[in-house]
Amino acid sequence: MNFQISDESIDAETHLIELGGEVDLYTAPEFKERLVQVIEDGKTRVVVDLSNATFIDSTTLGVLVGGVKRLRPSGGSLALVCSDQNIQKIFEITGLDRVFPIHESREGALSAVATDGAA
Repeated sequence: MNFQISDESIDAETHLIELGGEVDLYTAPEFKERLVQVIEDGKTRVVVDLSNATFIDSTTLGVLVGGVKRLRPSGGSLALVCSDQNIQKIFEITGLDRVFPIHESREGALSAVATDGAA
């Protein structure tokens, strides 16, 4: 199975989670566990980098939606990095491109969540 996950704390409020390979029914639980832990640790701005993801499924979308729901009460935000047209199309078809800001670059996503937090 081809799946990688790594993450790093950017600052006191911002955290980056990078996913690679196939994020699906079998690997999404590990992603969910990491995302929930980051939010419970007090991070309110999360960037999920899908640049190295080759596939995502509905389970992954559910984890992302759950992350947004956990962040909203604290005024938090979640942004995505995705340049793969096939993965972007999944967000468009499901209408989730209106839920998650999707950025071409990690820098753009980090800048967007920093701006959201300041607003």
